[in-house]
Amino acid sequence: MGIHGLAKLIGDVAPNATKENEFKNYFGRRIAIDASMSLYQFLIAVRQQDGMQLTTSDGDTTSHLMGFFYRTIRMIDNGIKPVYVFDGKPPEMKSGELEKRTERRNEAQKALEKAQEDGNAEEMDKMQRRLVKVDKTHVAEAKQLLTFMGVPFVEAPCEAEAQCAFLQKTGQVYAVGTEDMDALTFGTKVLLRHLTFSEARKMPIKEFYLETVLEALQFNMDEFIDLCILMGCDYSDSIKGIGPKRALDLMRSHRSIEKILDNIDQSKYVVPDYFPYKQARELFKNPEVDKEVQISWNMPIDEEGLINYMCNEKGFSEDRMRSGVKKLRAARGKSTQGRLDSFFTVTKRANDSPAAGSSKKPKDDKKKPARVVGAVGASSGESEFVGVCDSHDLIRNYLMYCKILT
Repeated sequence: MGIHGLAKLIGDVAPNATKENEFKNYFGRRIAIDASMSLYQFLIAVRQQDGMQLTTSDGDTTSHLMGFFYRTIRMIDNGIKPVYVFDGKPPEMKSGELEKRTERRNEAQKALEKAQEDGNAEEMDKMQRRLVKVDKTHVAEAKQLLTFMGVPFVEAPCEAEAQCAFLQKTGQVYAVGTEDMDALTFGTKVLLRHLTFSEARKMPIKEFYLETVLEALQFNMDEFIDLCILMGCDYSDSIKGIGPKRALDLMRSHRSIEKILDNIDQSKYVVPDYFPYKQARELFKNPEVDKEVQISWNMPIDEEGLINYMCNEKGFSEDRMRSGVKKLRAARGKSTQGRLDSFFTVTKRANDSPAAGSSKKPKDDKKKPARVVGAVGASSGESEFVGVCDSHDLIRNYLMYCKILT
């Protein structure tokens, strides 16, 4: 579920914190992806022409495997390095939200039975999709497939979004791909929505930048977390009568939930009998994550293992699977190339700006070369060079440097 109304609120009050982008522009980026969210999407979206899920001859669902196989290849073919992160055990505080989901499923089941009685095919399809649930078998099968494909994945001890945020904050990935906005509440600096289905649905990927959100709201991270809790999260019921805009106004006035509770009219804004905002705040600030995780992109592709699993066990076409593996090999070779912006940083020259207090106007420096610092293997300290060039020389100088090294 995430945070109620957060995406819309950011769009309304901090439009500069979002940007639409294309799939191809993430070439060379490592991205942590909420695997459970992807599983849910694939189970809903990957269907046969009659609207039913893909299954084996024994009736076991395989829609999620088809989705993971082809969508992962498409990402790698575009130079993206996906790192899937699977949910662990949900925190105790999430039990209330899980109960609500169970209630909604029961309601959907009743609606499905009525639609079947009425012969309403459209309503039947709608309710069947609402009844989709990711279980342990789906998770285990997805992990098995990723292992054969040589694609890394992480098993989070608790919430996947928290583990994704940890990987992003520690620089192991560029961004987090998920539909749940609470990835921002866990501290993700760059969030990507619609990543795993943007091409299929012909829609742009939407980026959210946490630091720009905080600047626009004029909040620190603690205040932003309190705002998210007030808006409604998975760990606590919200205060009746307080929606996103009202929550923002109250936070701007009082800066914390404690002060809001001291100042609001609780006959008008009804506080739940059980309102564990302090525990929710702590969970967002200090979630349970695996801090020792090491991501490796050196895992081999096990083609024969994959063919046996997907074709002999799951009933997929061998020709299609081998064709997919061929594309995966080619794509992985392409994805080893780096981004040019990872090799260069442009810094100001010492005389680019007038001295503090000077009344001199800066000279026209359109032709002034920038100081370009380039590094090859900088992350491992292999080599580094410093040079001066204009933008037209940037790529040429880098290529010449690579030629010298070889």
